[in-house]
Amino acid sequence: MAILSSMTEIKPGVVLLYNGEPYMVQWSNFMRMQQRKPVMQTKMKHLVSGKVIEYSFKPGETIEEADLERIRVSFLYHDHEGSHFMENENYEQFSFSDELLGTKAKFLKEGMEVQILKFNGNAINVDLPPKVEMKVTSAPMSVRGNSAQGSVMKECILENGLMVRAPLFVKEGDVVKVSTETGEYVERVDQKR
Repeated sequence: MAILSSMTEIKPGVVLLYNGEPYMVQWSNFMRMQQRKPVMQTKMKHLVSGKVIEYSFKPGETIEEADLERIRVSFLYHDHEGSHFMENENYEQFSFSDELLGTKAKFLKEGMEVQILKFNGNAINVDLPPKVEMKVTSAPMSVRGNSAQGSVMKECILENGLMVRAPLFVKEGDVVKVSTETGEYVERVDQKR
């Protein structure tokens, strides 16, 4: 495990060891007030439970970066027990409950490659790509004049059952990119490749 040399190395995306547990920094702010020691304010998300905490690191505090292993896996299927994955190298299988994955489970498609995070030899979480491609299964027809009211978006349903607001030109059968962080429409994918 690497020890960070200064508080300024604490940035969003860095995984720290806090109370012996892995936390990912989601937000950080270096704060210096008059006649006080500077602190690094953070919001961190526990990689196993998903719990978000706020903590201010002080100068001289030992800050360890968590030693995580990332493994490429393929998503196999989803059932009542959760989501199941298989490592591409040695065919080892991993399962995660719906409570642990939360909304991430909605973005998984059969055969999709993702990364599993391992901490101390145990699989603790799934790391999705920032954007995934999904097919539009239902999109209402655009009505001429809709844009006059300022409504240039319409509600479309994707193959995973997720509803997104997309531009009027998106139609049923199109493939769109969706952000896995926000669940929002990003762009339509050119299908002529």
